[in-house]
Amino acid sequence: MQAPHFDTPLQLMRWIGWAQRKGAEEWVRERELSHEQSFVLGYLQQNPGAIQRDIAEMTRTSAASVSSLLQGLEKRGLIERRADAGNARTKLVYATPTGIDLIAGFEDAMLALDDRLLAPLSPDERATLRDLLLKVTAELPEPSR
Repeated sequence: MQAPHFDTPLQLMRWIGWAQRKGAEEWVRERELSHEQSFVLGYLQQNPGAIQRDIAEMTRTSAASVSSLLQGLEKRGLIERRADAGNARTKLVYATPTGIDLIAGFEDAMLALDDRLLAPLSPDERATLRDLLLKVTAELPEPSR
C-alpha cells in the first residue's frame, strides 16, 4: 500500500489538521478520558445544569450513549446529576470541580501545539498564512458541530 501524497494545499492542510487532532487526543488520553468525555465536560463547564437530551443533541448521539458516557464520568466523580426543583424526573447535569480541574488547560495546550506546528514560520509568514486562510474561509459557511 502506497503512503498518501500531500501535494496540494488542501492535502497539506489535512496533514496539519491530523497533527492537531493527534495532539488533542494525546492531551485527553493523558487524563484517561475519551474525546467524547472531555467534550462533554467542556460543554458542562460552559452550560452547567444541562439536561441529558441537550447533551445528546450537542454530541449528536443517542440518549442511551449519553447515559452510558455520563455514568462513567459520574463514577469517577467528574460530573453529578441533580433533580430539577421544578420536575423531579428531570436530572440536571453539572461538571464537578474535579471534572473542571481535569480539563483545565486544554485551550492553552492547543495554543502551544499551534505554536509548535507553526514554529518553522517567521512572524511575517504566519501573518501571511493567516491572511490567506481568512481569504479562503471568508467564502465558506460557518462550521457547525
